[in-house]
Amino acid sequence: MTKDESEQYEKTIALMMNGFLNFQLNWVGDENTFYDLRGLSPNNNKCVVEIKVRQKYYKDKMLEKYKYDKLMTLPDDVVKLYYVFDPKGSYLYWLNEIELPPVESIRCPSTTMWAKDRKDKEVYLLGEDLASLVDYNTLTKEDFNY
Repeated sequence: MTKDESEQYEKTIALMMNGFLNFQLNWVGDENTFYDLRGLSPNNNKCVVEIKVRQKYYKDKMLEKYKYDKLMTLPDDVVKLYYVFDPKGSYLYWLNEIELPPVESIRCPSTTMWAKDRKDKEVYLLGEDLASLVDYNTLTKEDFNY
C-alpha cells in the first residue's frame, strides 16, 4: 500500500465516522501530528483518532506504546480513539478508559510501513474484545460482479 492509498483510507474512514456515527472529524494527516483525524465526538467533545490500515488480518491489533503515550499527553477532555481497519473488519478502541494489556516488544518497521529497516518497539496487543465497535466485513469476492 502506498502512502497516497493509506491517506485515502484515512479520509474515507473520516467520512464514514461522520456520516454513520455522527462524528465531526477532519483529516489532519498532512499536519505531521501523531493522529490522523481531529474534530468532535457525537457528544460534541474534542476528539482525535489514530488510524491503522492493515492489509493482513491479525487477531490482536497492535498499538505502539509510543503512540499511545503521545495521545495520552493530550488534555483529559479530549476523546482519544484508535481505529483499526483490516481485511476482516473495523475496530474502534476508546483509549481514555481502556484497560491495556501488558506491554510487549515486537520487531517492526522503524518509522512507517514504507521503511525498509526494522527495530524492536514496545506495543500493546489489543484483543478484538476490547473494541467498543466491531464491524466485521462479510463480503467476499463472490459478492462482486466485475
